Amino acid sequence: MDSRLHIIAGYKQGSSYVKDLYVSSPFRVVSVGQRKSDNKLYQIVMSTSPGILCGDRYQLDIDLEKGSALQLQSQSYQRLFNMKTHAEQQLNISMEDDTSFAYVPHPVVPHENSNFKSKAEIRIGENSQVIISEIITCGRKHHGEVFKLRRFQNLTEIYHKNKLALKDNVLIQPDLIPINSIGNLEEFTHQGTLIFYSTKDNLEIHLLIDMIHSVIESQSEMEIGISAMEDNGFVIRSLGHGGEVMYNFFLKVQEILWELE
Repeated sequence: MDSRLHIIAGYKQGSSYVKDLYVSSPFRVVSVGQRKSDNKLYQIVMSTSPGILCGDRYQLDIDLEKGSALQLQSQSYQRLFNMKTHAEQQLNISMEDDTSFAYVPHPVVPHENSNFKSKAEIRIGENSQVIISEIITCGRKHHGEVFKLRRFQNLTEIYHKNKLALKDNVLIQPDLIPINSIGNLEEFTHQGTLIFYSTKDNLEIHLLIDMIHSVIESQSEMEIGISAMEDNGFVIRSLGHGGEVMYNFFLKVQEILWELE
């Protein structure tokens, strides 16, 4: 099934709003409501499908007009079902100047023989910031499906002034790269990545990293590392044994970063 989602976030009289929205089956987009007095836009992406099926092609386009701030939320864990061939997803995010975008979705659960490729291309303007994450689980662990997927790939690219600022490629292919080998996941069953990139001039990235370290120190259930970029940004990698713990940690990080002015 070919499915499409297109959101345009506008900005008017000091508030962000849904300027235009188009979805095809199985997508739905629902407003979370202005649960904060920040005049930012909060939307939840829902699906009438139980998960991603063989042959599915998802196209998601997110446009942020100047001044707007959009935080997307997911409905639940994303299941990747058994596939004879493959499924794919393309996410395009276009951000004008003075914009903020955040997307911290629930973990992905790849079933046995699933084959999925996702690509996110983000083009960011001046004085803007983006927060985007991904958590990949081992599969249905309680059903004995521990990394029985065929292939999973998620490629993220961030462009600023039409120049590539960041490229992150997560590839899990157990028949090619032993998942438990040294330098790979070893004994862990869950891997998470959170990317933060900003084009704001007054951002003190090392102070932000120190704040996140304080959150890391409050938990002992995961192994977490932070890599600072040459520009204003960083990448968080996490390894653990549970998706919910990792997801809640990323939500805490998002909350810190989302409040930045």
